[in-house]
Amino acid sequence: MAASSSRKARRHGGSHIAFLVVLAGCASAPLPVPAPVSLTTATPAQMVATVRAAGETSDTEVAVRPLRNPATADLRDLAADQQGRGALAEAAATLDRALEVTPDDPALLQERAEAALLLGDFAAAEAHARRAQAIGTQVGPLCRRHWTTVEQVRLVAGDGVGADAARARVAECRVERPARY
Repeated sequence: MAASSSRKARRHGGSHIAFLVVLAGCASAPLPVPAPVSLTTATPAQMVATVRAAGETSDTEVAVRPLRNPATADLRDLAADQQGRGALAEAAATLDRALEVTPDDPALLQERAEAALLLGDFAAAEAHARRAQAIGTQVGPLCRRHWTTVEQVRLVAGDGVGADAARARVAECRVERPARY
């Protein structure tokens, strides 16, 4: 009888262990992370149009424009032509070549950010725009383009708070000229 109870205990003990192993497997399975829901229906081309429109100036605004390096002028023109023809990847590569010549040109970085937007490479678009903003002017049309790029990317990422913060920074970029006497 003792042998019979010992076998029962082992048999039931084994099933308890199997049950605990299955239960532990269920408990340790990671919960699926829901994909972010985009807060915009704009296409990449529409986003770039929004960014560029944010950079339009008025006669009463302070507009700081960085000096352009003549060594990159031809590459920038080529990239604009390539974008116009729909050769978006080639335009981005051309802008990358220009950035090898002048890596700290905020206007060039912004152009590259817009090329990344057109390609749907939102992480690169935000990185280029933030870098351009960090090293560039804190006012004027280019400043608004940087922050509008960040806003568009945050909308795509479903980050309403981040988009609102970027939109507030866009408004801070507008500085009116002092009245002349």
